[in-house]
Amino acid sequence: MKPELDEGARFRRFEIFWLREIQRLLLIAIPLVALVVGFDVPGRLGTPMLQEQFLGVMLILLLTSVFIGMPAARGASRRKLPWYDAILSLLGLLVGGYLVLYYPRIVNEIGELTADKVILGWIALVLVMEACRRMTGWVLLIIAAVFLLYAHYSHLFPGMLNARGISWSKIVVHLYIDPNSLLGIPLTIVSTIVVAFILFGQVLFASGGGDFFTNIATALLGRFRGGAAKMSVVSSALFGTISGSPVANVVMTGSVSIPLMKKTGYQPHVAGAVESVASTGGQLMPPVMGAAAFVMAEFLHLPYAEVALAALLPALLYYLALFVQVDLEAGKMGITRVPAEEIPPLVKVLKDGWIFIFPIALIVYLLFFLNLDAAKAAYFAAALALPASYLRRESRIGLRKLLVILEQTGLAMLEVGIVCAMAGIVIGVLTLTGLAFTFTLFVDMLGSTNLFLILVMTGFVSLILGMGMPTTAVYVIVALTLAPALTKLGIQPIAAHLFVFYYAMLSMITPPICIAAFAGAALAGANAMRTGYTSTRLGIIAYLVPFVFIFDPLLLFQGSALLIALATVTAAAGTVVIGIAMAGYFVRPIGWLNRLLLVAGGVALLIPPGGQIPHSWVINAVGAAVSLLFVVSEWRGRKSRAAVGQARTAS
Repeated sequence: MKPELDEGARFRRFEIFWLREIQRLLLIAIPLVALVVGFDVPGRLGTPMLQEQFLGVMLILLLTSVFIGMPAARGASRRKLPWYDAILSLLGLLVGGYLVLYYPRIVNEIGELTADKVILGWIALVLVMEACRRMTGWVLLIIAAVFLLYAHYSHLFPGMLNARGISWSKIVVHLYIDPNSLLGIPLTIVSTIVVAFILFGQVLFASGGGDFFTNIATALLGRFRGGAAKMSVVSSALFGTISGSPVANVVMTGSVSIPLMKKTGYQPHVAGAVESVASTGGQLMPPVMGAAAFVMAEFLHLPYAEVALAALLPALLYYLALFVQVDLEAGKMGITRVPAEEIPPLVKVLKDGWIFIFPIALIVYLLFFLNLDAAKAAYFAAALALPASYLRRESRIGLRKLLVILEQTGLAMLEVGIVCAMAGIVIGVLTLTGLAFTFTLFVDMLGSTNLFLILVMTGFVSLILGMGMPTTAVYVIVALTLAPALTKLGIQPIAAHLFVFYYAMLSMITPPICIAAFAGAALAGANAMRTGYTSTRLGIIAYLVPFVFIFDPLLLFQGSALLIALATVTAAAGTVVIGIAMAGYFVRPIGWLNRLLLVAGGVALLIPPGGQIPHSWVINAVGAAVSLLFVVSEWRGRKSRAAVGQARTAS
C-alpha cells in the first residue's frame, strides 16, 4: 500500500530521500503524539504535560507539515522545497516549541505583554493564516482578517458595533497564548477526538472495510430497480459512520457507484448528485459524525453520545428522502437492477467481511452504553480492527501498512487541524472584543418581532459562509455569534446548534459553490451546476427539518417516548410524501399543481403531533388527508389505465 502524498497533485513528493522521510515522519507523528497523550503516557511516566503544551506539539507538527508538503501556489514545484518554506517550517517549530517549553511559566504571567510573546504572537498569527490559505483558499482567511481589523479599529464603527479599539500587541498575545483562542476548543477537539476517528477510519479502510460496505449494499439492493443508486445511498451512509468528509466520501464511494449508476441508466448529473448528497449526509450520521459534531458537544457541555443520539432521526429522514427519490427516479426513467454478474452473493460478502461489524459495534457500545471518552472509544475500535484484519490474508495490516495508515491519518489531519486553529483565532477575537454578545443582542432585538426571519437569516449566513469554507469552520463562527442568540430566544441549545450545523453542512450541495456536488459532477462527467441543482432537490428534507426541530425538538428525542414515537411516524410519512413531490413521479408523472400540494401535505406531516407547535394535530390531519387523497387517486388511476390497456389488448 503506497502513500499518496500528492492527493490530487496538491502535496509535494520530494526527489531527495531525507526530505521525503522528514515529511513522512512529521505526518506519522501527528496521530502517534495524539495517541500517547490521549492515554496520558507522559503523566504515567512522571512527566505530565499541560493541555497547552500538547497543543504546542500539535501546532509544530501541523504547521511544519503544511509548509513542507503544501506549495504556496498552484504552479510551484512539487519536487523541491523552496527556501522560504524551509524558513516557515522552522518558524512553526519556534512558535510551537515556545509553548511547549515555557507555557508553565506563561500561565503565571498570561496578562503581561512581553516582547517575546508579541513577536512570536505575530509570527504564529501569520503562519496559521498562510497555512489556512494554502489548505482551504482565501475565504476563511478574509473572514478572519475582517474580525482582526474590527478588533483594532472597532472605535471607528457606528452604532452597536462601536467599541474601544484594542492594541495590536494585546490582540496577538491573546490570540497566541490564551486558552480561549488558538489553543482553544477547536484545536483541542481536532487534536484529541477527531484524529482518533480519522485513524479508526484509515485502519478500517486499509483492512478492506470500504469494499465490505460497498459490497453489502450491492448484495442487499442491487437486485431492485435503481439498485445502483440505492447501493450508493446505503454504502455512503455506512461510510458516514466512519468518515465525516463529504468530498472524501464522494471520491471513495463514487468511483464505484457513479459509473455503475450511469451504466444502469441514470443520467450523469443525477448520478453525481445522488452520490454527493449521500456522501454529504455522512456528517449527520451517527455514531461517527463530522468534526463539527465533536466541537458541538464541547460547546454544549454534553457527552458526544447525546449529540449523536439527537442527530439520529433527522439523519435517517435525510437518507429516507434520498432513497425514495432515487427509487422513483428509477421508475420514471425505466431503470432496472444492477447486472446480475455484478451483484456479489450476500452470504459470501458476510463471510468475507463479518469482521468489520465488530469495530463499529464496539464504538457504539463504548459511546452509547459505557459513555466512554470518544477518543478512547475510537482508539479501542481501531485496536480491535488491527488483529481482526489478520483473519483474511489480503487484509492483514503489517508494520509497513501500519506506517502508511499513520501517514495517511496525519495527511487527513492537516486541513481540519489548520481550519480549527484558524477557528480558534476567530473565537479569540470574539471573546476579546465581546462581538459575540453584540450579535446576540442584535438578533434578540430582531427575534422579538419575528423568530422565523431570524432562522432564515441564520441559515442564509451559514450557507453563504459555507461556500468556500469547511463545515467545522462555518459551524464554529455561526455557533459563537448567532446560536447563543437563538437560545436566548427560548430555543433549546442542542436544537440551535444542530440548526447551524445542518445549514453549514448544506453548503456542500447548495449552488453556486457546492464542493461535494462538484466532486460528484467531475466523476460523472456532468455539468457542475446542473448536478448542484439536482443535489439541492435530492437533499431537500435537510433544508426543512431544522426549522421543525427548532420549534419542536421532539425529532431530537427531546420529550416523552409516546410523542417521540408519533413524531417519528408522521415525519417519516411526510418525508416520503415530499420525496414523491420532488421526484415528480409516483405511479405516473405528477403535474406541478399536485407536486405543490404534496409538498404542503408533506411539510404538514413533518410537524410533530401533540408537541409545542400550536394546532399540530389539525396540521397533521390536513397533511395526512391531502397525501392520502393523492395516493388513492393515483392508485385508482393506475388501475383504470391498466383495465383500459387490457380491454384494448383483448379487442
